[in-house]
This record gives sequence, C-alpha cells and structure tokens, in this order.
Amino acid sequence: MGGRARELSERLRQFNDDIIAFVEKCTDVDWLKECTVEQWPVGVTARHIGAGHYSVVAVAGMMIAGEKLPELTMETIVDMANQHAREHAGCTKQEVLDVLAKGGVEMTAFVAGLQDSDLDCRRHFAVMGREITVEEFLENVVLRSAGDHFANMKAAVGK
Repeated sequence: MGGRARELSERLRQFNDDIIAFVEKCTDVDWLKECTVEQWPVGVTARHIGAGHYSVVAVAGMMIAGEKLPELTMETIVDMANQHAREHAGCTKQEVLDVLAKGGVEMTAFVAGLQDSDLDCRRHFAVMGREITVEEFLENVVLRSAGDHFANMKAAVGK
C-alpha cells in the first residue's frame, strides 16, 4: 500500500463513519425529511451514497486494469439515481446502516490495497469530458459528490 492510498483510504473511512453516525442519530421524522436538491428523503439519500457512490470502486478497478469504461452521461447517472430512489423509497434505517457499513468496508479495503501508482492511472472518463486519475475519480465521486449529498442531508434535518 502506498502512502497516498493509505491516506485516501483513511479519509474515505472517516467520511463513512461520519455518515453512519449521522444516520444513527436520525429520528423517524428526520428520516423522511426531504433533501431539497435531490428531492429524496434523508434515508433514501443516505442509501444512495452507500449503494451508488461507494460502488464506484468497481469503475476505479476498471481504470487500473485498463478496461473499457462505461460511456455514461450525466443524464444517465441522474436517471439511474432517481430509479434507485424510487426503488428504495421505503428503506429502513437498519437497511441503510447495513449498506453503508458493507460498502464502506469494501471501498476502504479496495483503496487501502492500492499502490500510489494505481492512484496515478489516468483514463478518459466521458461524463467528465477529460482524462482523470483514479485518485481524482474517487475524490470527486465519493468525497465531493457524496459529500454534497451528505451536506444536503444535514441541511434537511437542520444539523
């Protein structure tokens, strides 16, 4: 494991721990409050982070392996996210905690197992319209995009 990979893995672990702690403290009323930007309840938004954002390690693995990346558009990503939200509209707190725990462990273990040279792998990613490194990809999708969702969850419940 490289030093940057270890540091990124720790940042991802801390991010997940923070979301889990937030979810654990949500009341039943908080759980159903709508996140303004997403227009999904807090619980659905939390599940989206664990099931959607954390699963991008599969794409990071494809980047490292030199495999063909999916040709996604932002419209496709939004459609998939909204479909996920509809399918899991009734998700429970325990279900979401399980998704976050499992996804968080898998994500941080994957990153912890990387070498710094893996983080430097650069591939063209269509939705971003440019080449991006694995490190940038993980930071953008998990820490920035999922971080925005988390901020919207906190705003919805007033925390």
